[in-house]
Parts: sequence; structure tokens; C-alpha cells
Amino acid sequence: MSRQAYYQSRSRSEQRQISERELVRAIMDIRSCDPRIGAVKLWLMLKHTFEGNLYGRDRLIDFMHRYGLMLKRKPRIHTTNSNHRYRKYKNCIKELEVKKANQLWVSDITYIPIDGQVLYLHLVTDTYSRRIMGAELAPSLHAEHSLTALEKAVSVATPEALRGSIHHSDRGCQYCSYDYTGRLKELGMSISMTEDSNPTDNAIAERVNGVIKYALEAELKACKGLEEARKLVYDYIVFYNERRPHMSLDNKTPLEAYCEVGKQRKRWKGRNPQGSSALSLQS
Repeated sequence: MSRQAYYQSRSRSEQRQISERELVRAIMDIRSCDPRIGAVKLWLMLKHTFEGNLYGRDRLIDFMHRYGLMLKRKPRIHTTNSNHRYRKYKNCIKELEVKKANQLWVSDITYIPIDGQVLYLHLVTDTYSRRIMGAELAPSLHAEHSLTALEKAVSVATPEALRGSIHHSDRGCQYCSYDYTGRLKELGMSISMTEDSNPTDNAIAERVNGVIKYALEAELKACKGLEEARKLVYDYIVFYNERRPHMSLDNKTPLEAYCEVGKQRKRWKGRNPQGSSALSLQS
């Protein structure tokens, strides 16, 4: 390499390093305002900052990979394990029209992230009234916690009201376990389960999970332990049942609707009024 070519190459390298430092600084400035902003949106914003002198989108993504600036994907937490030896039951609510409380209960589990830990909320909900009948916030997915939530729900309703009613859930091992299904049979409840991984097959349970997590998201993340999170969740469930109006219940609370019979009037319009059973259950 000639002397001139060496210094030209060195100069280009120094200029590139300065430019890359400026680019990293610009990315960090934007991330200070929006820590979860993605690479494509960053590229669109940085094009204006550098007035057309920026890399193309794919080269910027390569650059961010090289400097460790890409966002890490959040680990996906699964609460349903349907790969087990227990019996799986058929879905028997596809054409069901719910007209009274305790006719159909739905159960589900959702994860609750708190400070440095993940907890699991086991819920049993009455479909007709949207009333949360039983809840157990626990440190694990073990079936005993789902059974505790069920026992709490049973303590609210009378055994006579449950005889002949239906319990619907996913095909997770908690709900297929001998202890759980045995208790349902003791109560005289029919057992129904989803037949695939479509969340709309258990739409009301999924909806209740989402309401609680969305309402308490910031507060739960600040919780320091199980007992603090339990108080927060259980207090909210009381508020949800007794004070929060539902458009699906003609703006009544779940507790008010629980004492009624007959089809509930909804205050919203479904996207597909002749759609699936999941939609009909929401109405």
C-alpha cells in the first residue's frame, strides 16, 4: 500500500468511527424517551436527524446488532401445558345460550409480573354475570392453586345452584388433573374444554385476565412480594365485582347481574353478530 493510500484509509476509518459514535448517541437519545422503540421506527426518525446521510434500514439494523442496541425479546410465558396423560374433555358450550348465573363457569390462569418475580393468577368466573367467583394468586402453576380458586368459587354459590351447571377451561394439566375433575364431578358439574389453542374458545376468561392485568400493570410491577401483590389483586377483584360497570351487562356491575335471570342487554355491537360461540357468549 502506498503512503497516500494508507493515510486515506486511516482518515476514512476515523471519520467512520466518529460517525458511528454520533449514531449511537442519537439512538440512545431517542431511547431515553422511548426505551422500547424498535429499529424500524428509529431508522425513520434518524433519517430526519442525519438529513439523508443515514444508512439504509437493513444496514442500520446490522449496525445496531453489532453494537448490542437491538431490543431483547420478552420471554414468552406459557400457562397451558396440554401435553399430559390426563383425559381431555370435549367442548360442549359451542351452541350454549347462557341465561342465568352459575349456568356456566370458565377458568383460566394468567401470569402476573411483579418486581423480580412472576406470579400466577388462577381464576374462576361466572359467564352470565362476569362475576369473579374465585381467585388465587400463587407462585406456581400447580393444580392445587387452581383447586383453591375453585373451592373459593364454590363457597360463594350454593351446591344446589351448581348441580347440572358447566365448567369450561382450556386443556391444561391443572384442569384435567384427577383432583380437579374429581371435584367437579362431586359437585355435579359437567366438564367442557377447548379443543384447540384458539383463545376465543375461552374468550370471557381471557377478557377478565386482561382487564385485571391492564388495570394494575404499573402497581403490580412495583410490588415487592407475593403478599403485597395478593392484597392489590384481591382488592381490585372486590372493586371489579361490586363497583365496575360492564357494557356487556347493560352497564350493571357483575354483582348486580349475578342476582338476575334472562338475557343481558349489551351496550356495544359485536363485529360479527352471527359469529362463533365465543362471541355469542359475550353478548
